[in-house]
Amino acid sequence: MARTGAGTTMILLTLAWTLLTASQASDPNVILSQEMLAALYPKLLSNGTVPCDCRNVQCDSVYWFRTVLATSQVQYLGRLNNANIANHGVGVNKARFLFKRKTKTSFMLNIIKVTEEDTGIYSCVLTDRKNTEVWKSGILLLPGVIPPTLPPTTTTKAPIKSICRCSSRANGCSSLVLWPLVGILAALALTLICTLYYFSRLPKKCRHRFVKKRLLT
Repeated sequence: MARTGAGTTMILLTLAWTLLTASQASDPNVILSQEMLAALYPKLLSNGTVPCDCRNVQCDSVYWFRTVLATSQVQYLGRLNNANIANHGVGVNKARFLFKRKTKTSFMLNIIKVTEEDTGIYSCVLTDRKNTEVWKSGILLLPGVIPPTLPPTTTTKAPIKSICRCSSRANGCSSLVLWPLVGILAALALTLICTLYYFSRLPKKCRHRFVKKRLLT
């Protein structure tokens, strides 16, 4: 896989997961996670960690898989149960691929000293005691690949125009700001007085209909 095609790969993998979700939605024993496919960019020869959370499912076991992008082959890595008993797949390096239980509701896969050959999608399938399967969308592991950077967002502040420019000697500066507010408050008070006066002049029957109409609207 070319290093420059990470974005295109993410789009295709997301589309493939969407199609898989639609095809398996009718199976009551299969729950497909609606999470988006995430990507990790660990440095070469560092350790990579792939999480797998149970959330609302009482997990009994977790199965780990890897999809090799170069060959489009799915490799079974192994299984871990609640008793922390691990079973690795055929040809899987037990010293490099470690299955662990992080908490009561989460598992994780540790890959020791990742290389470019470890590039792929690492996904997990959770099972409970009723054989219900929860398929996770997985993590796209890209060792040694520089993560894409978004251009910094710059915000320009509009210049603040001063409304009142007067020296401390001028006494009319505050009045320029206060008088419009006084006018607005006076207009609101006049409107309120006229409304109350009109309402007080209405007969009781009309007043009842008026209140009922206002409540309905």
